[in-house]
Amino acid sequence: MRRLFCLTVVLLAACSRSTPDETTAHDLVIRGGTIFDGSGAEGYVGDVVIDGDRIVYVGKSRGDGAKNVIDATGKAVAPGFINMLSWATESLIADGRGQSDLRQGITLEVFGEGNSGGPLTPEMKLLAKQRQTDIRYDITWTSLNEYLEHLQNQGIAPNVASFIGAETTRVNVLGESDVDPTPAQLDAMRGLVRTAMEEGALGVGASLIYAPGTFAETDELVAISAEAARCGGMYIAHMRSEGERLLEAIDETVEIARRAQIPVEIYHLKAAGRGNWNKLDAAIERIEKARAEGLRVTTDMYTYVAGATGLDAAMPTWVQAGGVEQWVKRLRDPKIRARVAAEMRAPGKDWENLYYGAGGAENVLLIGFRSEKLKPLTGKRLSEVASMRGVSPEDAAIDLVIEDGTRIETVYFLMSEDNVRRQIKLPYMSFGSDAEAAAPEGVFLGQSTHPRAYGNVARLLGRYVRDERLISLQEAVRRLTSLPASNLGLQDRGRLAAGYFADVVVFDPATIQDHATFEKPQQYSTGVSHVVINGGLALAEGEPTGKHTGRVVRGQGWKGWPDGGCRASATDWPARH
Repeated sequence: MRRLFCLTVVLLAACSRSTPDETTAHDLVIRGGTIFDGSGAEGYVGDVVIDGDRIVYVGKSRGDGAKNVIDATGKAVAPGFINMLSWATESLIADGRGQSDLRQGITLEVFGEGNSGGPLTPEMKLLAKQRQTDIRYDITWTSLNEYLEHLQNQGIAPNVASFIGAETTRVNVLGESDVDPTPAQLDAMRGLVRTAMEEGALGVGASLIYAPGTFAETDELVAISAEAARCGGMYIAHMRSEGERLLEAIDETVEIARRAQIPVEIYHLKAAGRGNWNKLDAAIERIEKARAEGLRVTTDMYTYVAGATGLDAAMPTWVQAGGVEQWVKRLRDPKIRARVAAEMRAPGKDWENLYYGAGGAENVLLIGFRSEKLKPLTGKRLSEVASMRGVSPEDAAIDLVIEDGTRIETVYFLMSEDNVRRQIKLPYMSFGSDAEAAAPEGVFLGQSTHPRAYGNVARLLGRYVRDERLISLQEAVRRLTSLPASNLGLQDRGRLAAGYFADVVVFDPATIQDHATFEKPQQYSTGVSHVVINGGLALAEGEPTGKHTGRVVRGQGWKGWPDGGCRASATDWPARH
């Protein structure tokens, strides 16, 4: 009888949680919207009820009392969107509102493409401070966890999470030169990964076309990824090639998945360069073959035909070994300069040449300089600058790097619109902006940007879902919410369900729209009216409230979870849903 009584109490408590008392004054009710719960199921009209930082009820309208009500009639209500590849790492320090993303319904920024906020050595801190551009700040943290908590304590609107960067791990132990780790050094790198995972990192993030990250060989990546696998993490990578050696790069990624016994994701899947557009079929075939074997291989993308990076992706990696200071020093040598210019004009033999892949300087847009003297060149094509200076495009690029002392922020037009459409249809595809979360004001006006910073999600939901009907709205919501949350192993995120954290977006499917262009990228998207993060209202009637609703979101290996921490082997972790 005692057990029966206890069971009855538990069941009554569960029922009261999922079907709240209509007389209770809850903290917030989002009423009368069409609910897309993140599962991929069709929407239905109903209410979302929130108490504190949690959802307590999702279902048909019950007329629940509430201290605050959002009338969502005629609008969609969905879980908060997850930005799988965010570079809001510095922009949130400058402005914690993260407006360009917040106004699109993004509630979680995921960092760690190659570089992460820690772990840092004193030398890494010094160099990072010296290399800062328009956004200036003190580096008071050392570990990745300390960096994320710095953001949270400073006050931010979105949630933040991060992978530990494979490049950051390598530089911490080996510096920025092209060297291989000794067994002892590799053990030290594995130890850094294990510590970061127990602090809540999501896994290992690599970026393999840039120096010094490109100097990591497959065995090194397997070793550190296997450590992350023991801690419930995943390996996510900007692969070694997205163009000339795209298929070989996919093979390497799959090999890492197999050998490290770890789920893997391919950052911003693409076939870059006109000569490689026809490789997408074979790329998808390789991915789906690996998935059919039982390997956890997923992908993400941004919804544009151009990427953005720097002029480092236009020059061979050997000239960049040792860091940007050594790169600039070498470029001043006439013989090295001539060799670099010659290599820029041909496919990279052992490096990813985006300048060549773009088809020439007219397809290279310059969007960010540190030097005030060079800032007037912002928004010009590399071909224009070369013509203005009366030099070859290759010489112009080399001169700009020397003069600015940075890689120069650059847009490369590389992809096919048809391929973008085909990739959006892939059921294992999620989405990441690969950009900062900025605002058309203040420090952000010192540079331009890629329109994906202001429109990646809105472009998906407006152009490709509503206008072109490539996928259904409920499927798009799934791929922006529960799919990435599941891939990352997040607890109680990515769904509208009782007990889940209250990350919710309210938007109008009929009007959501991106407005950013390559010519004028700093324009907010429209159509999102409300964003709730951890139960707090971060966006109301389309405007940021300024509330510090964001928190650090941690992965499965975090010691703070009841079953967190690292295991003896990757197979000790249950399979993700």
